[in-house]
Amino acid sequence: MNCYCGSLKFYSNCCEKAHKNMSEAKTAEQLMRSRYSAFVTANGDYLMESHHASTRPTKEKNSIVKWAKSVEWIKLEVLEREKGTESDNEGTVTFQAYFYEKGKVDIIYEKSAFVKENDNWFYLGPIK
Repeated sequence: MNCYCGSLKFYSNCCEKAHKNMSEAKTAEQLMRSRYSAFVTANGDYLMESHHASTRPTKEKNSIVKWAKSVEWIKLEVLEREKGTESDNEGTVTFQAYFYEKGKVDIIYEKSAFVKENDNWFYLGPIK
């Protein structure tokens, strides 16, 4: 089965590797893609683990998982990347995530900030 993130790789050779071991996400974009796949699969543990401790919405975990299960995920489009390579310690990824909810298609548009600590990438949150 192709990966949910749209990479054209099999899930087992793509985001599932990061879901099993977060250090497999070598770039900010790979982490962002793996987080999208975690929303599709309602993997709340990974969503919390990959979210930086300083901004992690621990108290909202159950409601995030419930919402992720309640929508039908359609596709992910990566629009732009700034830094976030294996040799960087920070980066941004701008994306659109399409989903179907309550009879209509909706889009999450976000420019996300990422930081690398101890050789692991973490999601900080949206840049406003």
